[in-house]
Amino acid sequence: MIEAPRQTRMPGLLVHGASGIGKTMIARNLSRKYAPEYDPASGITRTPLLLLQAPPAPDERRFYLHILAAVGAPATALSARAQNVASLEVRVIALLRDLGLRMIMIDEVHNLLAGTHREQRRFLNVLRYLSNELEVSLVCLGVSEAVDAIRGDIQLARRLDEHHLPNWRDDAEFSDMIQTLIAAMPLEKKSNLKVKSLKQVLALTGGVTSRIFALVKDLSIDAIITGEECITDDAIAKWTPVWSRHANPHRRLQKSRV
Repeated sequence: MIEAPRQTRMPGLLVHGASGIGKTMIARNLSRKYAPEYDPASGITRTPLLLLQAPPAPDERRFYLHILAAVGAPATALSARAQNVASLEVRVIALLRDLGLRMIMIDEVHNLLAGTHREQRRFLNVLRYLSNELEVSLVCLGVSEAVDAIRGDIQLARRLDEHHLPNWRDDAEFSDMIQTLIAAMPLEKKSNLKVKSLKQVLALTGGVTSRIFALVKDLSIDAIITGEECITDDAIAKWTPVWSRHANPHRRLQKSRV
């Protein structure tokens, strides 16, 4: 989409899935891949992709201020009059056009639901307006509720293809991911896990990427501390979250104080 020729109605995408499944990581990786580049011939920094986080509530003014800060043009030097929505809109459009923008990515788009129906509609109108005016692709990311947020504007929803990021399942892809992740850990020995252990990892984490990474990291630290230097089936069978290891002693301490 970032390489699509400019047209009146640019292609868009809505990526949604469980919290911690990896949406933000995907967005950040793409942001690094298409990082701003300075063009010495024109003296302009070209920014093909702009990654933003949706404000906590659908607020147009706050959103425009976030955009200015993201491109290195904070509005602190502007007068109070120049910080009204209409003035900020004109300034943002002019700046983004000069940057040669090709795509806008909005993370945490489900934050729109924190506002009233009217506020949501106005904010969605802003997203559609930016995409139309700048002829850039729009990519939105969020949890499953993000679908409801975007569908508040039928015109915008029609131009955004929906893609669901599912939780990991018990398949070859999950096994490969676990093995690759463990191989990246600073362990001296190879971890040869049984299928039963992989299924247990899936059950313990619910197939959520961030939980899987945290579990493997925790097991790796334990393996280094104990001198085992590899993740074993027994370690997975006995694993418990860090917080639960300290829960019972803490409760006993509270009872003794009472």
